[in-house]
Amino acid sequence: MSLLIEKVTALEAISTLSKHERIVKGIIHAIEDGIVAKGDILPSVNQMVGELGFARKTIVKAYTELKDRGIIESRHRLGYFVSTEDTQQQVKLALLLYTFHPFQEVFYNTLREDLGKRAQVDVFFHHNNITVFEAIFSNIAAQYGMYLISPIQHPRAKQLMRSISPNKLLVIDRYDLPGPEYPYVGQRFQEPMYRTLVDLKDTLSQYQKLILFFHPNADYPPGILHAFVRFLEDHQMTGEVQSHYRTGTVEKRTAYITVGDADLWSLLKDCKNQHIEIGHEVGILSHNDSPIKEIVVDGVTTFPTDFEAMAHRAAQFVLDRQPMQEVIPSRLIRRKSL
Repeated sequence: MSLLIEKVTALEAISTLSKHERIVKGIIHAIEDGIVAKGDILPSVNQMVGELGFARKTIVKAYTELKDRGIIESRHRLGYFVSTEDTQQQVKLALLLYTFHPFQEVFYNTLREDLGKRAQVDVFFHHNNITVFEAIFSNIAAQYGMYLISPIQHPRAKQLMRSISPNKLLVIDRYDLPGPEYPYVGQRFQEPMYRTLVDLKDTLSQYQKLILFFHPNADYPPGILHAFVRFLEDHQMTGEVQSHYRTGTVEKRTAYITVGDADLWSLLKDCKNQHIEIGHEVGILSHNDSPIKEIVVDGVTTFPTDFEAMAHRAAQFVLDRQPMQEVIPSRLIRRKSL
């Protein structure tokens, strides 16, 4: 390990470097020169204090920065180890999502493209299940330099998220902050959904009934449900909420609103089998967008949020860590299904 210490002490000549920066750069130089390799153990904090004469908190600060960048890792009761020989890596990032919906795939791919080799991105899925969320969190806590989390509306989830400092956590997608000081880039649901329905009022009024499929146990945003009920009341329109689409129950002169794509595909299949003309005999409005919705039945009308724009803003936060509290607007894409 003396060669590694020499790499650190050699940087004393550079007066602009702080002590913790000398340690960081010295270890990076040791990796680049092959003195230590992936899997090798580094000197303990106490060893570094003894060899360099620096304060313990200085050593811890340097090791924490290297760990945040994913260059080293800590193993319980074993010490610090080199985790990669890619020393250009800037941050180790944990991305915790609901599940891999097509629109979240857009977010993930855009984020990875924007960050490139400047970050290692590990993705996890909690499926809106607090037990799964807690299990994942216990494994990733204090192991990453940055966290991007789609939150669960649950007190225990907020408590866990508050254990991460605001400069290391960005709440994405859903607006459910662990505290007002936390940054976020996400979407809102109730007002955008309500405005969408108002914009479509003339079209929707041509149908006898509106049906929203909203599963109470799914990860659907409750704001969509509240907006639908409010719209019916404000505009005296006939409608109802069903938990899911039941095969064979499609009705003519009805407009359907789907949140989950499984309901949409089942509905489209029944319309095809029963030769029901979509856009005239039946109307369809779908939450979120995907390339296939642009193609099937000459296009499904959607009200999506721009997840690509959301990912661009999230990547910017990861790279510069400037405070951010931003809502990505939803938009109505009118196609022939309505």
